[in-house]
Amino acid sequence: MIGRLRALQSPLALARPSHEQIVLLITIALLIAFGLMLNGFATLNNLLDLMRSISILGILGIGMGLVVIGRGIDLSEVAIMAASWSIALIEMQRGMPAGWACSIALALALTTGVVNGIIVACADVPALFVTLATGFSVYGLTLGFAPAYVVYAPKDLPTLLFLGAGRVAGVPMPIFVFAGCAIVMHLFLSRTSIGRFIYAQGDNPEATRLSGIAIRSLIVIEHMLVGLLAWIAGLVWIGTTGSMQMVITQGTLIVDVVLVVVIGGISLVGGRGGMFSVVVGCVLIGTLLNAFTIMDINNEVQNIIKGIVLLVAIVLDNWLHPRDEETARQGDL
Repeated sequence: MIGRLRALQSPLALARPSHEQIVLLITIALLIAFGLMLNGFATLNNLLDLMRSISILGILGIGMGLVVIGRGIDLSEVAIMAASWSIALIEMQRGMPAGWACSIALALALTTGVVNGIIVACADVPALFVTLATGFSVYGLTLGFAPAYVVYAPKDLPTLLFLGAGRVAGVPMPIFVFAGCAIVMHLFLSRTSIGRFIYAQGDNPEATRLSGIAIRSLIVIEHMLVGLLAWIAGLVWIGTTGSMQMVITQGTLIVDVVLVVVIGGISLVGGRGGMFSVVVGCVLIGTLLNAFTIMDINNEVQNIIKGIVLLVAIVLDNWLHPRDEETARQGDL
C-alpha cells in the first residue's frame, strides 16, 4: 500500500515546477507579449537598456540572496553602498588619489558588514533589526560628514567611471559586471565548502552547529560579502550616474532588492535557491519596469504593482516550500 502511494505521489512531485522555472516562464511570456504590444520594446537598444538598468539591482540582489540562503537578511546594504562611496567621493574632491579613496570605500563597506555579522552572530539579535539599525546609523553618520545629499564624481577619472559608463562590443559594462558577480557567487556557493556550509546553515542551523561547523564565522562571512557586493554596486552606480546620492537610502531600492530575491525563488525559509534565482527575478522586474516606462505609468502605481508582486511571490514561496515544525521553531530571520 505504501509503495502504491509513493508511486502515485512521485509523478505529482516531478510535475511540480520549481520557483525559478515558473518565474522564467512568466518572464518569457511577458517579453513576448510586450514585444508584440509595445512599440520599441523588442529593439536591441531597448533590451540592452533593460539589462543595464537592472544590473545594479542585480549586484545588490546577489549579496542579499547570499545572506537569505543562510536564513538571514541585510537591510543595510543600500546604506553601505551610498555611505562608503559618498565618503570616498568627498575625499577625492579634497585631493585624495582615487585609488586610496576607493580603498577607503572598500574598507568602510567591509567593516560595516563585519560589524553586522558579529552582532548577529554573537549577540543573538535577529538580523532584520541589526541591519535596519546599522543602515540608519550609517546614513546619519555619513550625512554628518557629507556637505550635501548628492556627491559628484570627478569627471577627469575615466577609469573610475568605466564600469558604469563604458561599453565593450556595444554592450554596457554594468551587464558584464552583473554577470561576472553572478557567476563568481554561483561558483562560490556550489563549488566551495563554505558555500555548501551556507546552504546547510540555512536549511537547519542547529544540525549544522552540532556537526561542528562554525556558524558564527559563516554569518560574519555572509555579511562581509554583502558589504563587498555593495561596494561593487556603488562603483557601477557612480559610473552610471556620475554621482552618489544618499537619498537612495531612504527610497524603495532595498525593497526592490528583497523583491528580486524572493520573486526569483530564494526561499525565506533558507537553504534554497541560487544565483540563477536572482537573475530571473531581476529580468522579470526589469521587464515590468521597462514596459511601465514605455506605457508612462507613474511611480505610485508602479510601487503598488511591485508590492502586489512581492506578496504573490511570498505566497508562492510558502506553497512551494511549506514551513515545517523545525522552521517554525527556529524562525526565518
